[in-house]
Amino acid sequence: MPRAVLIYGLLGILPFWALPAAAVLAPVWTEAAAAIVGAYAALILSFLGGARWGLAVREPTPNPVVIGLSMLPTLGGLAALVVTHSDVRLQLLVLGVALTLSWMWDIAAGGAPPWYGRLRTVLTLGAVGGLCVGALQLGG
Repeated sequence: MPRAVLIYGLLGILPFWALPAAAVLAPVWTEAAAAIVGAYAALILSFLGGARWGLAVREPTPNPVVIGLSMLPTLGGLAALVVTHSDVRLQLLVLGVALTLSWMWDIAAGGAPPWYGRLRTVLTLGAVGGLCVGALQLGG
């Protein structure tokens, strides 16, 4: 796995832990951190869909089904923000499920470099872990 990819990927997990950190270190920022983390998760979903789209268009004749499906993470992230806007706790959990589904697709679909699955597993665990801990803090 390229070192730069691993380092930047791990740095990308940090914002997912902003909500738990804010709740502990600066409770006054908990609500703002929750909104930011939700938006960040939706952006990451869009990024992951774009990565899958990029893998698909490398082919001489891209599969139109894969091209269409690669739009779902973006649409799912947007839908999670819109539909659950009044319940941030639910929003974070829905986004965690969406990130998990995206990971499952990437693991099953193949077509990426051999190290990509390991990277996505680590990054998904970090992201979903932060979302779940943050959602639990909002509820209690």
